[in-house]
Amino acid sequence: MDPSVSGRRAGVLMVLSAAVFGTVGFFVRRIGLPSAQIALYRALMAILLLGAWLFAKKQSIPLKTLRREIPLLFLSGGAMGFNWILLFEAYRYTTVSAATLAYYFAPVIVLFLSALFFRERLTVLKVVCIVLSALGMVLITGAEGAAAEADHVKGVLLGLGAAVFYAAVMLINRAIRNVGGLHRTFLQFCAAASVLLPYVLLTGGFTPGPYDPAGILCLVTVGVVHTGITYCMYFSALKDLPGQTAALLSYIDPLVAVVLSALMGEGITPRGITGGCMILFSALVCQLPDRKKPAERKDAFRK
Repeated sequence: MDPSVSGRRAGVLMVLSAAVFGTVGFFVRRIGLPSAQIALYRALMAILLLGAWLFAKKQSIPLKTLRREIPLLFLSGGAMGFNWILLFEAYRYTTVSAATLAYYFAPVIVLFLSALFFRERLTVLKVVCIVLSALGMVLITGAEGAAAEADHVKGVLLGLGAAVFYAAVMLINRAIRNVGGLHRTFLQFCAAASVLLPYVLLTGGFTPGPYDPAGILCLVTVGVVHTGITYCMYFSALKDLPGQTAALLSYIDPLVAVVLSALMGEGITPRGITGGCMILFSALVCQLPDRKKPAERKDAFRK
């Protein structure tokens, strides 16, 4: 295929996948199940879909070459599972836009931890981004006005908790070198399911529901469309896009979430918009590749 054609196709797929990811919160809020169960069902459905995709593409997982990576895959998968639980809980307590913006604090957390534990160089610009994003979080947390309702604050804090777990996933992924992107995600989903199942059983077991057709449809949509199908689109696009382009296009996700949140009457104040812009700008700068490094990373942020 002509490189320009494949590049345009990849760009379209990346835009579509980012836009679909931006709608996940609205579906999760309509599922009448605990967040841990939603996360478990999401992982199980994604395993089936991604497994079928790998089988259809005849892409076998090189188990012999990744034995040393299994502990890291298990840790990252477990962190991904708890990241989903906290994010889904955040949707229940605050607006989808506020939860999503808090979640996009993850790249800034990665930047800070990388400098703290891995002695990665912090430029003046990135220090400014850390401060700017922290101020943005203050604005988001108080975006409901002087009252700053307890549920809203709790939702933002849950979104930040999800960001911490996803930052852990991003850092662990840096040490996983022998597994490709789609294979890695499939194995992480398997690990997430293996962690989430006992967690659900130990925290009250499975609860009945959702019985209403809308809840069932939303649950299937989150598992099949938002996870299985969209991850296939995402990784198909990622292999043909430069890392910087992928990082830029991935920010369609929070923009869609914010716009839909406003259209559905959840409301977002000028203070919240300002804080959100500060967080997204800082997170984007944190993800752009260092000019002094010759190779571009393709670790675009993903829910």
